[in-house]
Order: sequence, then structure tokens, then C-alpha cells
Amino acid sequence: MQHGDETGIRTGGKLHWLHVNCTSWLRHLAWHPKRGRQAMDEIGIWPRFGGRAMHDRLSSYDKYAGAHSVCGAHLLRDCIYLAEQEQQAWAAEMADHLLAMHHAAHEWRLRGASSVPRMERDEWVVRYFEILASGYAAQPPPVQAEASKRRGRQKQSAAKNLLDDLLRRADQVLAFLDDLSLPFTNNLAERDLRMVKVQQKIAGTFRSDAGATSFCRIRSYLSTMHKLGHSMLAALAAVFAGKPLPVAWAPM
Repeated sequence: MQHGDETGIRTGGKLHWLHVNCTSWLRHLAWHPKRGRQAMDEIGIWPRFGGRAMHDRLSSYDKYAGAHSVCGAHLLRDCIYLAEQEQQAWAAEMADHLLAMHHAAHEWRLRGASSVPRMERDEWVVRYFEILASGYAAQPPPVQAEASKRRGRQKQSAAKNLLDDLLRRADQVLAFLDDLSLPFTNNLAERDLRMVKVQQKIAGTFRSDAGATSFCRIRSYLSTMHKLGHSMLAALAAVFAGKPLPVAWAPM
């Protein structure tokens, strides 16, 4: 399973995007001036990947083949924001429901199951769509007078956007119920971006493109070696000795 994420960085004072592609034993960082599909295509990993991918709701990921899962932590944050800032009661219910499903999946995983039993799984799914129905019912109707004055696609509220995504991506959101080997969150990718955020807090920016590229290569190598169980000091020493440790393409 591949995890993907992206975060903003500053290079030479300008906003760029740092993309991560990672598994439990590999990590690849690359920066690009763009955030979306153009960057992902040019980095070259997503167009060649055909397995299951975990990511957030950024639509660019949907353009690539394979199965997809949406990060539950991102959904929880979005639901909690709508519940607290916009008093959307359905969003609070959905946040509680997502957590309850996550806990249920964890319990069945501890029991050695490969999936949540069908009868229980169906109950979780039915409740999921009931909450969505109540959310749609709570949204105000579109204002026709304003809409008629504008051309093109009308802007939706954050609540409506999340409802549409939860409906359209229901199979991606609920996939972990049918396959308990799937994680609930994209925490692996977020952890692999943590050192980048630390660097940005300390330095504020990369001074050059070459500096950003060097950072990505060094951190990709060191993180991969760490995941494979190697000492990072030994991994660095091997580089300076002209014999970098090999990257394994399967778990060790």
C-alpha cells in the first residue's frame, strides 16, 4: 500500500510543494512548483502505481488507477470543524461514527479477523448513509436569484462539499471495514513529512532549488534506511565511503 501527501514549502521566498510517496519500508520526497496532477505526473510515481493508495481528498489523486482509501483523520478534522464552527449537527454525528467504526475494526483485528463480520458491517454502513441523509436535509436550498447572475459552476459551502465527498467516496471511506489490513489514517505519510515541517520552522525557507533537491534526496535515503532497520549514522558513513546501502524493494 502506498501513502501520498503534500505540504507547502518556501524556496527562494516562493511557495512550492513537497510531495511524499511512502510505504512501511520506502520513502520518496520530491519538490515541485505545483501541487496537483502536473507535479505528480512529472515526479513519476503515481502514473506507474496500480495498487491501493491512501491519501486526502485532493482530487488530483483520483486521476490515477488502482484502489483508493481516504484518510480518516482528515475527515475527522473536517467534520469537527463544521460541527464547532458552523454548528452542523450531522458533522458531529459523523465524527463520532467514524471513530466508532475505527474502534470496531481495531477490535476485530485484535481477534484475528480479516474483515468486520457482514451483519455488523452492514449496520455501520446503513448508519453512515443515514447521517449523510440528515446532513443533506439540513443544508439550505440554493439561492436562485444569486445563482442566476453567475456563470459556470456555483460555489458550494464547505458542508455541502464534504457531504458530496463522503457520498461519492463512500467506498474509499469504508474500505477498512472490508479489509482490516488497511489503516484508518494517512499517518505514515504525515510522519514522513514531519522533518520537512521542522526544517521550515527553523530555516523558514530553502535558499535555492538545489538545496531543496539535496534535502529531499538525503531525507528520502535516511528515512528509507531507518525503516529498513539500519543505523542512520552507518547509512551516512556508507555514502561518504562511496558505497551507499542498497534500497530493498520488499520488506526485510
